[in-house]
Amino acid sequence: MPDTHEVTNQVPPLVDHDLAADPALLAGLHREGAGWAEPELRELGRLAGTQRAQDWGRVANENPPVLRTHDRYGHRVDEVEFHPYWHELMRVAVGNGIHAAPWRDDRPGAHVARAAKAYVWMQVEPGHMCPISMTYAAVPALRHNPELAERYEPLLAAPEYDYGLREPSGKRGLIAGMSMTEKQGGSDVRANTTTAEPTAEGAYVITGHKWFTSAPMSDVFLTLAKAPGGLSCFLLPRVLPDGTRNRIRLQRLKDKLGNRSNASAEIEYDGALGWLVGEEGRGVRTIIEMVNNTRLDCAIGSAAGMRWGAVQAVHHATHRRAFGDRLVDQPLMANVLADLVVEAEAATTVALRLAGASDRADAGDRSEEPFRRLGLAVTKYWVCKRGPAHAAEALECLGGNGYVEESGMPRLYREAPLASIWEGSGNVAALDALRAMAKQPESVEAFFSEVDRVAGADARLDDAVARLRKELTDLADIQYRARRVVEQFALVLQGSLLVRHGEPAVADAFCATRLGGDTGLVFGTLPAGMDTAAIVDRARVDR
Repeated sequence: MPDTHEVTNQVPPLVDHDLAADPALLAGLHREGAGWAEPELRELGRLAGTQRAQDWGRVANENPPVLRTHDRYGHRVDEVEFHPYWHELMRVAVGNGIHAAPWRDDRPGAHVARAAKAYVWMQVEPGHMCPISMTYAAVPALRHNPELAERYEPLLAAPEYDYGLREPSGKRGLIAGMSMTEKQGGSDVRANTTTAEPTAEGAYVITGHKWFTSAPMSDVFLTLAKAPGGLSCFLLPRVLPDGTRNRIRLQRLKDKLGNRSNASAEIEYDGALGWLVGEEGRGVRTIIEMVNNTRLDCAIGSAAGMRWGAVQAVHHATHRRAFGDRLVDQPLMANVLADLVVEAEAATTVALRLAGASDRADAGDRSEEPFRRLGLAVTKYWVCKRGPAHAAEALECLGGNGYVEESGMPRLYREAPLASIWEGSGNVAALDALRAMAKQPESVEAFFSEVDRVAGADARLDDAVARLRKELTDLADIQYRARRVVEQFALVLQGSLLVRHGEPAVADAFCATRLGGDTGLVFGTLPAGMDTAAIVDRARVDR
């Protein structure tokens, strides 16, 4: 080849490294009581960093699922075909218990261990985590019907991925989906029109159209429908106990901005059979347990995306030279990279704290459940809002190379907005935080008890806490100010955790900018005096 085709100043591939070698992740794992899981987490992290696993994620996105409504003879089959690499991703996730391990593992820290594994494996390919998250979240909701839980929970929690349309009790393991929203309601699920008529045998006949059904190839679904006693929650298997197919018709798959590897569908319940979960008329309260768990996964997923983007940006800047120096050694680029790392570590730290709250609440700690209720609502709002801006800035660190599909950055950028939309978009999440404060005032007390643990440790944090308390003294236009108030809650929580547990350089930069206001409106506006080298080094996987 001519000399003009000699490749110089290009960045080596970032493969064969341990995605779990993340200082904020490992510190949180041990701090929140799941240090026992580090060996298996590191094993998963090494797999996640291989070229093989990265190819699974890339190819699964390049070959999205295909809906087959009928076979060649005209019979309805309502099947979704996936690339084999999708199934490899699912097999690893289920085999590592990311789908449901805490429900069969009574060790302290089981939710934290599961959250850490999800965080690592999401960095390979986030789309397949939708059915994984649904399955994790379905179990506590299903327990509102002990008979159904006894039948299905062991299979939902089994570490066996057994894909295929068969009667659930004959499979080695099950995956669960969720079907709530309708075209006329969206997040306003009380506007649902799907009906449920009781039968003499104790089942219900479900009729209606669902606008978004997560993971339509799942074995069972939790869905909302109006029974005689009001909006209620039901379990619908795709294959009925007698081996016949339930009348669940897949109408079309959504053509989405991101999350391309995963199937999301419109479905028709054409007289499908379902079984009541919980009491009639209490469907929202029953399924909200599922929603709260999937909201935790939204925060974990956004944190994982930020970590992946920051690592890619730091790796590129470490190996790319411009104007005579490595990019990472140039002050302005170091400012941008450090700011990205600060945001990522703040998100990771709070996500693991909330996973720890799940463990402690399950163990009977009465203060952790109200803290988790409010902490999760504000974190879901804020961390998921920060994801898209973070992805855009990380992509820009690679310049034109980041805009090319081969870099993986466009996939990150397309995926980033989803977590802020899924399980309630920004306004819904902000208003849910207000609802938690109003209906559970003990959640506000638990929140301030948490942040007050570091009172006096940082004047900027103390001032931010005081401003937040002041915001709550006047509730006249609280709905109008909801985003402002919830943002302050989220930042105060992140700041308190970083001051208490984080790397000092990261905590200092966070408090100066996010709490002290010494920053601009974009990433890369850290004030002078920050230890950017120490911060950037936390996202460096090689030298």
